[in-house]
Amino acid sequence: MVADLSTLTGFPASSSKRLIVKVGSALLVAPDGSVRRDWLASLVAELATRRDAGQQIAVVSSGAIALGARRLGLAKGGRATLEDAQAAAAVGQIALSQVWADLLGDHGIAAAQMLVTLGDLEDRRRYLNAAATLDRLIGLGAIPVVNENDSVATEEIRFGDNDRLAARIGQAARADAVVLLSDIDGLYTANPHSDPDAMLVPLVEMLDAKTIAMADARSASGMGSGGMVSKLQAAQIATGAGAHLAIISGRVDSPLTAWMESKRGTLFLASSKRGARKDWLAGRLTVKGHLVVDAGAAHALRQGRSLLPAGITATSGAYARGDVIDIADADGHVIARGLAQYDSSDAEKIIGKRSEDVAALLGGAPRAAIVHRDHMVLL
Repeated sequence: MVADLSTLTGFPASSSKRLIVKVGSALLVAPDGSVRRDWLASLVAELATRRDAGQQIAVVSSGAIALGARRLGLAKGGRATLEDAQAAAAVGQIALSQVWADLLGDHGIAAAQMLVTLGDLEDRRRYLNAAATLDRLIGLGAIPVVNENDSVATEEIRFGDNDRLAARIGQAARADAVVLLSDIDGLYTANPHSDPDAMLVPLVEMLDAKTIAMADARSASGMGSGGMVSKLQAAQIATGAGAHLAIISGRVDSPLTAWMESKRGTLFLASSKRGARKDWLAGRLTVKGHLVVDAGAAHALRQGRSLLPAGITATSGAYARGDVIDIADADGHVIARGLAQYDSSDAEKIIGKRSEDVAALLGGAPRAAIVHRDHMVLL
């Protein structure tokens, strides 16, 4: 299976494949705050070769805060305060975009900047707008360079790392594969910095609790914001949307070629595609409320049925009709996500009740389900 990595991830390039490549801060920016231009030029040359062969490519690039912090003389890489990070991002994003534009321009490729916030991809209409823009730019032969708009993002409304952003961009672009270039060469059975017996996991066919338990939340460089936890969350989003995801080392020049030659990395295999709307639901990072269901309702959901009031044992959160809510089993495991058919105040009145009793409790004609199967995705 490992020998087939090139086929599974869309290498070598073909006109029918679409690839998202994420570049972390620690790879793009040196410890002194300068751009690692020679390394980045080697990556851009690889992207240009694949694009010229017909592969469609988009990049998710970190680095704005680190670059801006150097120019502004900010302590702690610009991450001492939220205000410092926002200011550093505003200055650094200009420099970051210019570097990408120059290097891609050397190969006759137009670079397109896209700055997005969490809300742009969590709101359905704005998500579709972003997806349409990505599709048009890629179709025109440009390479979009995407980053979170850290100059306006706050701690409460931000992705917080570009691993999950890359997966969401892959989802929006309907990509076949997402590659996370990292300062570590894949998922290990334990933290390789502290456990000499840790072993690289070359292939993950299905993300389960055992696999997730291998993750370590720390970022090795101290420069970025994502650790292995965020990468596994990205893998859940990408593979659930039908895209393979690979974590590979970016510590070498021409990292994609090096990976193809060494086959060293971790590949997460895609699941079957669910449809664009359900992919968007599954990939959301924010929800407005939670429902807890009994064993019978959990079984019914897994059989593809809607969620009726009788099977719900508890509700929490303040949500309105149409908001996204999570559905958990009695053990607290989130098993589904969907759009609420009732607001939280009405839901509290009818949980555990039979459908024929709902009309009397609410004083009107009830909807058939609290979450309908057409607006629900299993997780």
